[in-house]
Amino acid sequence: MADLSEFQHPRFARMYERISAESEQRGTAERRDLALAGLSGRVIEVGAGNGMNFTHYPDTVTEVVAVEPEDRLRALAEQAAEKASVPVRVVAGHAGALPAEDRSFDAAVASLVLCSVTDVPAALAEIRRVLRPGGELRFFEHVRSANPLLGLLQDALTPVWSRAGGGCHLNRDTAESIRAAGFQIEPLHRFSYAPLRFVPPHAHILGRARIPT
Repeated sequence: MADLSEFQHPRFARMYERISAESEQRGTAERRDLALAGLSGRVIEVGAGNGMNFTHYPDTVTEVVAVEPEDRLRALAEQAAEKASVPVRVVAGHAGALPAEDRSFDAAVASLVLCSVTDVPAALAEIRRVLRPGGELRFFEHVRSANPLLGLLQDALTPVWSRAGGGCHLNRDTAESIRAAGFQIEPLHRFSYAPLRFVPPHAHILGRARIPT
């Protein structure tokens, strides 16, 4: 098993366990439905957290392999998997070295996780590696604002927030990173909403991407 000690954030995991429930009620659940709609076959979910996506997978999915490095969140994901309507197998691992064979999945899901991975290009390269030809990446992420002033504010806040928030970055241009990794995005939806009461509305993206054939 890979050494996952650098991915342990127990204080943040406890906080996330609390705030994720509120976030679901404030619009995140509906976005999960949109992000996962129409998926089928075998799916790998990268950074599954506490398993909030599991009840949103359509019944056309035959298996979800949910990869999560943080011990507390992974334990919660294992509990959530028992209530899922599709088969979910939770495994220990991280985005930079996915515990999966080449070309073994029909789709990959990155949901509110690319903000916190250490090396985004490496994570996207791993996703490409495990996808079968014609496979797709579904993504739902918060990103840097297109408003210059808000973007600068996110730049200023990110170093402090990243230390408190399990490595989360407020200011990543994730769509550009996905394109730079060789994916073709089709389509891309950009929107703002406030998933928590104490956080102002901020930019998110949702969409799907494929490797051009």
